[in-house]
Amino acid sequence: MNEQILVNITPFETRVALMEQGTLQELHIERSSQRGKVGNVYLGKVLRVLPGMQSAFIDIGLEKAAFIHIADLRENRIARNNGLPQMQIEKILFEGQTIMVQVIKDAINTKGARLSNQISIAGRILVYMPFDNHIGVSQKIESEIERERLKNQVASLMSPHEKGGYIIRTQAELASEEEIKRDMEYLNLRWKKLQESIQKQAAPSLIYQDLDLLERVMRDLVVPDTVSVEIDSRHSCQYLREWASIYTPEITDKIKHHSGSKPLFDTANIEEEINIALSRRVNLKSGGYLMIDQTEALTSIDVNTGAFVGYRNFNDTIFKTNLEASVEIARQLRLRNIGGIIIIDFIDMDNLAHQEAVLVELQKALNKDRTRTSVSGFSSLGLVEMTRKRTRDSLTALLTEPCHTCEGKGYIRTAKTIAYTIMREILREAKQFNPKEFRLIVSPEVIDLFLDEESNYLAMLDDFIGKPISLEVDNSFTQEMYDIVLL
Repeated sequence: MNEQILVNITPFETRVALMEQGTLQELHIERSSQRGKVGNVYLGKVLRVLPGMQSAFIDIGLEKAAFIHIADLRENRIARNNGLPQMQIEKILFEGQTIMVQVIKDAINTKGARLSNQISIAGRILVYMPFDNHIGVSQKIESEIERERLKNQVASLMSPHEKGGYIIRTQAELASEEEIKRDMEYLNLRWKKLQESIQKQAAPSLIYQDLDLLERVMRDLVVPDTVSVEIDSRHSCQYLREWASIYTPEITDKIKHHSGSKPLFDTANIEEEINIALSRRVNLKSGGYLMIDQTEALTSIDVNTGAFVGYRNFNDTIFKTNLEASVEIARQLRLRNIGGIIIIDFIDMDNLAHQEAVLVELQKALNKDRTRTSVSGFSSLGLVEMTRKRTRDSLTALLTEPCHTCEGKGYIRTAKTIAYTIMREILREAKQFNPKEFRLIVSPEVIDLFLDEESNYLAMLDDFIGKPISLEVDNSFTQEMYDIVLL
C-alpha cells in the first residue's frame, strides 16, 4: 500500500494526515492546550471505593476524577491467571491510598479518564510491561512459526536480571535483531526515568508523559510501505530527523520538508475532506450516499442509492452501491475516529451471496484499521452490527460543539410554534398579574409572523385580556428566544 504522511504544524496545533493511494484515511490532531492523556502515568490518590460497581475514583490531578475498574487492576489479573476467583476491589484499594496508574482511555464527555495499574510503555517494536513477566505477540502476526521465533528472539535478548515482560508489535516482523535490542534499551531507560520521578513527587502528579503526536507518528504510523513523511515546519522536520536517527534510522531519509508556496494540506485537498467528515452526508462516486448520525449511545449509518441507476437490474444496482459503501464506511470510521457501537443499514438485499460479499468487502476494508473492530454480521432486521474500540474523542467531538440555538437537539421550534407559545404565556400571566401593558421582545422571524400571518390572533388576544401588547425586535435573539415584559 502506497502510504504518505503529511504533517501540518502551527504553534497551537499539530495535524497529521495519513494518505493511502492519494486518499485521506486518518486524521490525527493534537492541540497544545488539549493534549491527550492516554499512555501517561500518574501517581494518584484513591478518593472513593465503590464496592457495588467494583470501581474506584482516583485523583490524578486532572479536572475530573479518573476511575479504575476491578478488571483493570493488576492484582485481579494475576489472580485470574492463577486460576483463583476474582478479587474484590475493596480488598485491594482503600481511600487515601497512593497508587501508580496509567491512563488507558481519555476523558470523554462527562466521563473521567479510565485507568489501569498494569503499566506499559510503548516503543516502536515492543511494549514493555514492568510488572508482567509474560512475553506476548500481537494478534496481527498470524503465523505460529513467526510468533514463536519472535518470542524466542526477545527472550534471548533480555538480560538474566531483567524484570518485566514485553508485547511484540507487528513492526517486529521486519525488524533486525539490532533494532529490537535498541528498542529494549530505549524502553528500559524510560522505565528507569519513570521510577526516578516517583521518588521526587507526591500524589497527585504526572510522573511519565507519553510521546507527543510527532513522535507517535514516527513510532506507530511510519511503516515500510510509507513513501514519505512531509512536514511544513523546517524546525520540526530537523527535530524529527534527529529523533529518527536515534530510534528509527532506517526511515530518516523519508522525512522531508515541504517548502512549496501552496499550503501542504491544500495540495491533497485535505481541508475539504475534513469538512465532509464533519457533515452527516457523504456522497459516493456512484451517486449513492451515506447518512452518518453520531449519538452518545451509538452511531447509525444509513446507505442510500440516491441518483445511482447504473445497472438495468435493480438488485445489481443495490449490490454495487452497498459494496462501494462498505469501503467508504470503513474509511469514514477511521477518519472520524468513531468508536463504540455502530449500526449500518445497508440497502436491503434478498440475495444471500450479495450479503456475504458486502460483509467480506467491509471486513477487508476494516482490516486496514489500526483500531480493533468487530463485525457481527446481518441481524434479523437486516442491519449490520459492529463495534470499534474507543480510546479518544471522535473528530466531531474534538472540532465541534453543540449548537447554542438548538442546544444539541439538531432542530429548533418553528417561528409559529414560538408565537403560539408566547400568546399562551400572555394568557396565563394576564390572569395572575394586572400590568398596564405587555411588551414582547422577540426575534426577527417571530415579529414578522406577528405583523403578518398572526396579526389577527394577536389583536384578538389584545381585546380578550383588555391590555395593550407592544412588539419590539431584538436582532441578536435566535428564533426560540423571547422575553415578555410586564409594564
